[in-house]
Amino acid sequence: MLTRKQSDLLRFIHERLKETGVPPSFDEMKDALDLRSKSGIHRLVLALEERGFIRRLPNRARALEVLRLPESSTPRSFSRGARFSPAVIEGNLGRVRPMAERQDDGDQQVAVPVMGRIAAGTPISALQTRSHTINLPPDLLASGEHFALEVRGDSMIEAGILDGDTVVMKKQDTADTGDIVVALIDEEEATLKRLRRRGASIALEAANAAYETRIFGPDRVRIQGKLVSLLRKY
Repeated sequence: MLTRKQSDLLRFIHERLKETGVPPSFDEMKDALDLRSKSGIHRLVLALEERGFIRRLPNRARALEVLRLPESSTPRSFSRGARFSPAVIEGNLGRVRPMAERQDDGDQQVAVPVMGRIAAGTPISALQTRSHTINLPPDLLASGEHFALEVRGDSMIEAGILDGDTVVMKKQDTADTGDIVVALIDEEEATLKRLRRRGASIALEAANAAYETRIFGPDRVRIQGKLVSLLRKY
């Protein structure tokens, strides 16, 4: 599934190729999607390429080929000022009461919504609507609200988080250095990484030497939740 920005960019490239036969420049893409920098366009192009929607032709400047379009999407105009502001985690979430408020709960399970997939690798969108719920004992959770996400990618394997695992997150908008978090980058894409604070900057650190640590200004990263449990099927 593509994010709104990825889908917008794919259609913009497709329409420009149909009209002129020449792919748009990164500056034209940036202006069409009303992004602040070309680095955001680079991430979107990379995500589209990894998902098999476009191909970059070697040894040719600005050479892009659209391989396919999403099966179902609604075309939209590319007017300036249109922004995508995902609230990645919304709705009624699996809530656990503080220990002092629990008395005779016994083995009562907590229904935790699974909110889609999260990338442990190149960031992809975390879905905004739940796909199903899982029932978990309170001992696997903290106090407060929780949600779960299915992991795609291998960038956190050295932290014991594998492709196909389900991470259970406590919903919160703050985190300490060293916490594994769901981070929303530039209000566009979400990823699962270890958070490190470096002065005024925020580093999102992979647990796999094949991936680089990415550093952002504090206004570019919004914490969505902190890892509290991990589920794995065998």
